Amino acid sequence: MKILFVSPRYAGGIGGHANLLAQKLRKHGYDVTLMQVPHIPIKNLKNPSFAIIGIMMALLSNKKYDIVHAFNVPSAFVMKFVKAKKKVLSVHGVYAEQVESLHSTGISSIVTSTESRVLKWADKLTTDSAFVKKAYKEKLNLDIELLSAPIDETRFEEIPEVSKVKNQVIYIGRDSYEKGIDILKSIESKINGKVVYCTNVSWKEAMTTLKSSTVLVVPSRMESIPWTIKEAFYLKVPVVATNVGGVPEIVEDQVTGILVPPNDPSALLNAINSLLTDEELAKKLVDNAFNRFIKNMTYDVILPKYVQFYENLIL
Repeated sequence: MKILFVSPRYAGGIGGHANLLAQKLRKHGYDVTLMQVPHIPIKNLKNPSFAIIGIMMALLSNKKYDIVHAFNVPSAFVMKFVKAKKKVLSVHGVYAEQVESLHSTGISSIVTSTESRVLKWADKLTTDSAFVKKAYKEKLNLDIELLSAPIDETRFEEIPEVSKVKNQVIYIGRDSYEKGIDILKSIESKINGKVVYCTNVSWKEAMTTLKSSTVLVVPSRMESIPWTIKEAFYLKVPVVATNVGGVPEIVEDQVTGILVPPNDPSALLNAINSLLTDEELAKKLVDNAFNRFIKNMTYDVILPKYVQFYENLIL
C-alpha cells in the first residue's frame, strides 16, 4: 500500500505524530512518503505559503497513491490535489473556533464559511478527541472516526537522567491566547515555586525540563488532547489542567491529574500550590496516569487500529 502523509512539518506535536506513524507503518510493510514542502518562516504567511507551494507540488507530481492523509486543516488544501484513491483528513480541535481565538473577525468569518466545504474534500475524517467528534457532529453533521494519537515511549530513551528541581512548575506550548499562558503569568508571583516556560525550544529540551519538574500546568482556554499531558503521564510528572475540550478525556480529576475551570486564576493557583505540598496526592496521580498511559496511549496498543483503518479504507 502506498500512502502519502501531508503536514506543514514533521517535528513536534501533530507533525511528530505523522513522522513516527510513518516509521511504524513502514515496519509493517507500507510504503509511506512524507511530503516535504519548503518552509517559509514568515509568521502570518506560514499556512498560506505551505498550502500554495504544496498544491503546486501535488499538481506537478505524476505519483499516485492508495491513500493521502493530511494531518491538519491547512494540509487539506494540498490533499485535495494529490492523486490518490482515498483521502483522509485529521482534525485537532474545531478549526474555525481556533482561528477565531487567534485572528481577526474577518479572517474567522472566511474560515467558518469554507470550513464545511474543506472538510468534505476528505473521504474519511479522523480525530483523537471525542469532544471534537461530538462538536463537528453537532455543528456540521459530520461523522468523524475516533483514532487516538499514540506516544512512542522509546523516544524518551534520548532524554538524559536529571535531578528533580524542587517546586519547579513547567508550561510547554505556544505563547498564545488560546493556550492561556497569560493566566499562568498573572499568578506566577503567588506560586510557591519557580515557573519555567518552554515556548520555543526543541522537543528534547522541553522533555528534559519536564522530567526535572514537579508539576506541569496546562492553563488552556481551548484544546483537543494536548501531547504534553501524555508525555507528562509517561515521565510521571503530575498535571494541573483546565477542564476544556478533550482534556477531561485523559485527565480524570483527582485520579490522573487535577482539573480546574478555564479562565479562573484563583482555582489554578490553589491547585498548583496544593499539589506542590501534597506529595502523597502527587504520587497517586502519577502512578494512575502512568498506568493509564501504558494501557491506552502507546503504539503497541494503537498502531493495530491504524493498520485496520487504512486496510478498511481501500477495501
